[in-house]
Amino acid sequence: MTLSRPITQAASTLRDRFRDVRATTLALAAPLSAEDQCIQSMPDASPTKWHLAHTTWFFETVLLQPHAQGYEPFDTRFHYLFNSYYEALGPRHPRPQRGLLTRPSVDEVHAYRRHVDEAVLALLEGGIQAQDWAAIEPIVTLGLNHEQQHQELLLTDILHALSCNPLLPAYKPASGPALRLAAVPQPVRWLSQPGGIAEVGHAGSGFSFDNETPRHQALLRPYAIADRLVNCGDYAQFIADGGYQRAELWLSDGWAAVQANGWRHPAYWLAADDPRLGLDPQHPHQQPQGGAGWQVFGLHGVRPMEADAPVAQLSFYEAAAYAEWAGARLPTEFEWEAAFDAPGITQMTGHVWQWTRSSYDPYPGFRPMPGIAAEYNGKFMVGQLVLRGGSVATPAGHARPSYRNFFPPAARWQFSGLRLAKDL
Repeated sequence: MTLSRPITQAASTLRDRFRDVRATTLALAAPLSAEDQCIQSMPDASPTKWHLAHTTWFFETVLLQPHAQGYEPFDTRFHYLFNSYYEALGPRHPRPQRGLLTRPSVDEVHAYRRHVDEAVLALLEGGIQAQDWAAIEPIVTLGLNHEQQHQELLLTDILHALSCNPLLPAYKPASGPALRLAAVPQPVRWLSQPGGIAEVGHAGSGFSFDNETPRHQALLRPYAIADRLVNCGDYAQFIADGGYQRAELWLSDGWAAVQANGWRHPAYWLAADDPRLGLDPQHPHQQPQGGAGWQVFGLHGVRPMEADAPVAQLSFYEAAAYAEWAGARLPTEFEWEAAFDAPGITQMTGHVWQWTRSSYDPYPGFRPMPGIAAEYNGKFMVGQLVLRGGSVATPAGHARPSYRNFFPPAARWQFSGLRLAKDL
């Protein structure tokens, strides 16, 4: 007879990671007031408090209730309040009304997190047997990667909410005033790629979401890809050349969005005559200097536009229009991935998510994760575009070459920008 042995070292490593990820989420919410954490500025965004609760709900619902013997839920009503989109788990509070949940309070949500954290840590410290580890470890690992996604959403969602406030308050003030530098953006260098058969998708070592699999072959024609991202100085030239007034540059749906929404620049840019720039006399560095140009609202508040900083908060439509204006195009997600380690290429991760020309479709042979997690990605594979890379808001270590982000083409509240490509 073979006796089951407890998994100790692996459980200890996972326990430490669990503590780190959960603490990071609280640290990201710490600069925000209770009022900040309750606001929902649009249906596509969620309140900070909801992010704190939903990520906790995931561990409670998917891990503890099925796998922790004797676990008692913190509040059974939270099963309804903090479900996101899992149809198999029953009805839920409507997404556009999450900002109406003034209760439970932030303090109660923190108590909920402590209750669940203690139960997860007890489970991981309880001498998990090998046969149980095979079921528990993938759920915890998925839950941590899920929480890291919500860490990024927490920042992008609160930035949108703060952008709706005419005072344009900073999420976290910078240590000092920004300096306007007369930087001349470096010209784009085109990196030729041979095309041919490329292996794309996750290679199987380490974690991936199911939408990154299976790894497969893609046939690429020869192409060139830009060595860097399109920056603010580049994009300012597009605006100055009447880019938002030239219908011939835009896809039909994009031109309709420009007209319907009055887009004239990226979402968080402010022209020198914007009246909001005069509302904070305590911060004269935020004032336009002699009509010098654009200001940009970000996590550190309003700052002078940096010409060499990657342009952000663009929709797919704006990215495609800029590419048309520049005499280029957007890369496919397969071209992007194949060029990830190309000699001379820069800014592939950690700056902005990069729109591609690929629709968000399943890879050949795709199968969703088993169980409840089957709803995680697959059911959203329609009407969306793929973004690659990772942004300044993406947690360290969370991005990888095969990572596929996805949004509808009009979305522009994310840290989303572009890199150019062209045919050879």
